[in-house]
Amino acid sequence: MMTQNELKEFLDIKVAEYNQVHFLESDPIQIPHAFTLKEDIEISAFLTATIAWGNRKSIINNAKRMMGLLDHSPFDFIMNHTPSDLERFEGFVHRTFNNHDLVYFVQSLQHIYRLHGGMETVFASNVGIDSIQSGISAFKKVFFELPHQQRTTKHISDPLKGSAAKRINMFLRWMVRDASTGVDFGIWKKISPNQLSCPLDVHSGNVARKLGLLKRKQNDAKAVLELDTSLRKLDPNDPVKYDFALFGLGVFEKF
Repeated sequence: MMTQNELKEFLDIKVAEYNQVHFLESDPIQIPHAFTLKEDIEISAFLTATIAWGNRKSIINNAKRMMGLLDHSPFDFIMNHTPSDLERFEGFVHRTFNNHDLVYFVQSLQHIYRLHGGMETVFASNVGIDSIQSGISAFKKVFFELPHQQRTTKHISDPLKGSAAKRINMFLRWMVRDASTGVDFGIWKKISPNQLSCPLDVHSGNVARKLGLLKRKQNDAKAVLELDTSLRKLDPNDPVKYDFALFGLGVFEKF
């Protein structure tokens, strides 16, 4: 086992290696990078993160298809669409996310921008001092304020009910971490990087366990808290930068 200093040095090197623009071409984060308007970036990122499970090529292709259905102007479409505009979603599907889910997501996002000041405001108004997990849970409550099918609720995770909320934590990393390397966006200023949690999936979880950063076997909310605690010891100001190291080691190096 490495000492904490050795582990930090090793992971910092891997962060520098994988937190690079050239990885965008194989990563779903490329979708919001096609936009410049803040609202377009965050909406496209949120929708892309929502379907970010399964084959990465399929995720990217279906996210591009969603952007096409939104006329490549997601904020304008969400704010100004008519009911008949939503008919074009018929037949859209990614895994268990289908056209009915997409219709609700568009309607709910319009509600959030019109009545709640946008996604950043909703998340930021409910974060803890050193954790955003309560903010994610509160966001889910706001997101489902409108009448909805029960099946659609599974597409927004709730960490206060035990979920690792991997996709939302990934989305929040995209929005909050600084844009200095051209990967993340840093467009949300009401939330600090030190409040973020690492997106925990099979790859990052397995690597974290091998490195002694995580002991819990399940990838759930308790595991996220344990991993957060370990990563904050390595960098209390930007613990989630280690997502690049853990994911890169798992996916690209089969660590």
